[in-house]
Amino acid sequence: MTERFDPSSLQQSWPAPSDPRPIVTFGAGSIVGDAHFPAYRKAGFPVAGLYDPDTEKARKLADKWGVTAYATAEEAAAVPGAVFDLATPPDVHASVLRLLPDDAAVLIQKPMGSDLAAATGILTICRDKNLKAAVNFQLRFAPMMLALKDAIARGWLGEVVDFDAWLALATPWQLWPFLKGLPRIEIAMHSIHYLDLIRQLLGDPNGVHAKSIGHPKHDVAQTRTSAILDYGDKVRCAMSVNHDHDFGRKYQACEFRICGTEGAAYLQLGVNLDYPRGEPDILEIRPKGGDSWINVPLEGSWFPDAFVGRMANLQRYAAGEDVELVSSVEDAWNTMALVEAAYQSSAAPATQLQRRP
Repeated sequence: MTERFDPSSLQQSWPAPSDPRPIVTFGAGSIVGDAHFPAYRKAGFPVAGLYDPDTEKARKLADKWGVTAYATAEEAAAVPGAVFDLATPPDVHASVLRLLPDDAAVLIQKPMGSDLAAATGILTICRDKNLKAAVNFQLRFAPMMLALKDAIARGWLGEVVDFDAWLALATPWQLWPFLKGLPRIEIAMHSIHYLDLIRQLLGDPNGVHAKSIGHPKHDVAQTRTSAILDYGDKVRCAMSVNHDHDFGRKYQACEFRICGTEGAAYLQLGVNLDYPRGEPDILEIRPKGGDSWINVPLEGSWFPDAFVGRMANLQRYAAGEDVELVSSVEDAWNTMALVEAAYQSSAAPATQLQRRP
């Protein structure tokens, strides 16, 4: 058992590019200082500088990390040989993409626009400019997720037939002031990560039943979502997401349960518990033929290590070292289509109950 199911043999990281190019970041929000720049420094990726229209915020972040704060977006876009990292709000992506040189390599923050129509516009820009463009669905690159996908590929779970995402936590929405007033929040800005990962593991569903609502305690558009993804009669897939479980840590949770015909996996996504400090990620597997759960010692966490793998794949693809650009804009558009379907389902009336005669 120990030799056959050796957890240390599972893939947990992405190969590094042999000659990383300088990175230019658009945006100076908390995600840049909390995840992007820590990840790039950890990996040894050179960061040339950043641009943000809030010049004071940009200068403070640039000084902290020892990089250049560009005076204009045009100056940032003109850095030769750069890989561009868009940590911008969804309604800003298109305007930045239009500034970039043709054939550039670019990483676009999720979501890929404010809605599916905007995603289609972004896809068109990327095609017209021949951009090597990917969307920052970095959860795919988290060490626990790379290991999970490797275990599934090796047949440790058999055929995956159940996927449950269960979140009951307190999310500090105030860290992202640009979200205030936006009509789409929870699915578009948060659960989109889980929908994207589900697509990678299970493929595109036939459809989705969803309901996403807010909470009386604040004015964020949506913070609670229930969703069922339709994969026919063999695979069951459900998400239960509550960002307002603010009653202490004891019964909070952020976890996935993935069951196959012959094995199962449990994951804790620790960063969401006490964000941004977070708790450790966890991956345990009950493999095919096993009689106990095996803990997979993780070589990193979602934040910041997934951002390392995400950028490494883009850099390697731009250099011809990777054949596939993971979460390319072509593939990410399909995740946006799933998000759009979820919002349409949420807005549609539910099946009505029959009235007693």
